[in-house]
Amino acid sequence: MIQDTNTQPFIRKPVGITKGPGETTHEYTFVSRDDEQVLKNGEYVYYELSDPDQQGVNSHAAPIRRVLGRVMKRVPLQLYPDTFLGEPEISPTQVAAMVGYNAHTNELFELHVAIMGYYDHFTGSFINPWIPPQSGKQIFLADDTMLAQILSRKQDKQPGSATIGSLLTRPPGAVPVVLSVKDVVSTHLAIIASTGAGKSYLASVIIEELMQPHNKACILIIDPHGEYGTLDQIANTPQFSEDGDGRGSGYHAHVRVYKPEQVKVRLSTLNMGDMRSLLPEMTEKQQYLLSRALRKVQENKRGTPWGVADLKQAIKQVSKQKSDEDSEGADDSSTVHALTWRIEQRFEHSFTFDDTQHLDLPEIFKPGQCTVLQLNEIDERDQQVIVATLLRRLNQARMDTERGKLQAGNESYLPYPVFVLLEEAHHFAPGGTEVVSTSILKQVLAEGRKFGIGVGLISQRPGKLDADVLSQCQTQCIMRIVNEIDQKSVAAAIEGVGRDLLDNLPALSKGQVIVAGAAVNTPVICRVRPRYTQHGGESKDAPDIWQKYFSSDNQESRRRSEAPLSSNKGFNLLR
Repeated sequence: MIQDTNTQPFIRKPVGITKGPGETTHEYTFVSRDDEQVLKNGEYVYYELSDPDQQGVNSHAAPIRRVLGRVMKRVPLQLYPDTFLGEPEISPTQVAAMVGYNAHTNELFELHVAIMGYYDHFTGSFINPWIPPQSGKQIFLADDTMLAQILSRKQDKQPGSATIGSLLTRPPGAVPVVLSVKDVVSTHLAIIASTGAGKSYLASVIIEELMQPHNKACILIIDPHGEYGTLDQIANTPQFSEDGDGRGSGYHAHVRVYKPEQVKVRLSTLNMGDMRSLLPEMTEKQQYLLSRALRKVQENKRGTPWGVADLKQAIKQVSKQKSDEDSEGADDSSTVHALTWRIEQRFEHSFTFDDTQHLDLPEIFKPGQCTVLQLNEIDERDQQVIVATLLRRLNQARMDTERGKLQAGNESYLPYPVFVLLEEAHHFAPGGTEVVSTSILKQVLAEGRKFGIGVGLISQRPGKLDADVLSQCQTQCIMRIVNEIDQKSVAAAIEGVGRDLLDNLPALSKGQVIVAGAAVNTPVICRVRPRYTQHGGESKDAPDIWQKYFSSDNQESRRRSEAPLSSNKGFNLLR
């Protein structure tokens, strides 16, 4: 049994005295001199309370609970008189000394605290005692060990843990912030931040944690900008391997990067919704004809792959059949010609869509492997279709495998959970409109946990992301957000994050993140740890590149490449 850390005695020193209740029933205030300047906004303090479950039975024998709270506001109670501040050239401290006013002795602060409760290991949650501290009660600063054990659901390097950084109000590394991987995968993850706040850096840190030997995860990254290619350094980094028997036969993490030209979608995996997206502005007749042709070719092929020629043949068959039925062949001939021409132009020499090739599920989804699909040279509409078809295939494969419909050896057999990280998620599920990838993404977010499909969404514009999609993510990592519309979208879609924490969003620095939701016991503000691999999402240093353009080596190289042929060489060429 885990020992309740709330009852462990340790040497401590009170930092303040309770003043009274706060603005709500879940708040209180206390007064402190805070000589050591440790009571920052977001810091954790506690007061002691006899176990409320045993009060009245034997109050002297009842264990002591430590009721944790978070500092929300810090208000100075005794400021310098205004007359001390009238001369900018003279320090108010000097004025105070001249009149015998001891500023240090009179410096007091009123701290406003939100009550979190005492941590119960059996329920794995904080329990509000519904008893605010009495006036005059001592308040203590929570120590690092206590916070490390109760803020996070997992401890560092435990199986199923992901240590993404440490508590911001404490020295780096003093209190690790650890996500529960099980909860991240089963209830989904959202990483929300403005441009430059470090969202792709944080995502890569999470991926690094998932790929370490205590997790050995199965991950797919949809990478629209080519920022995650540097994760291939994982293969040569010692943190991602273990020697099982001393002969190199242990676990070694693997990263597989697909370049844009390697990302293929088999034509036979497309449905009518995909076709409407890829062939916009089709007439109603063309859509009707294509819909019937798709059903026809699927019936003819009975689950085997088909290509452009098969689809064109099916269009002719359906058109002829319709002509025989209603004698409107003259009208349909132009429709058939136009539709066939559009299909030829779109698919016959396509960069992405192919008659036979596609991404093989058992190749891209393997435990201990991180697969990166780089889509940076692919049109956004095609990216949406790629994601839609892949999620549909993945969802069906996991459902059929879990239900025993597939056996080992089948190309869709996936007997293990997977985690899909979707960068620029607002492109694949935009708010206010629906694209081809929206519906399947909503389905996976709503039902995927039953079949072991976890989704991570990353977006710099939560205001442009579908609200239903964002609300399905039960673990949230929120970094600096300056846009007011985006702040309101986050506040409306995310539960369990205190208003006092969300008010800090514009003030967060790069690499600082509010973590809340199912993967931690309570919302915390975290500084993200350094990556083990190189970051691939840094902005270009334009001034440095401009300066290098005029370096002596570059200028000499340009002179050589731009120099005309010598007169002798020209004469010889003319001869």
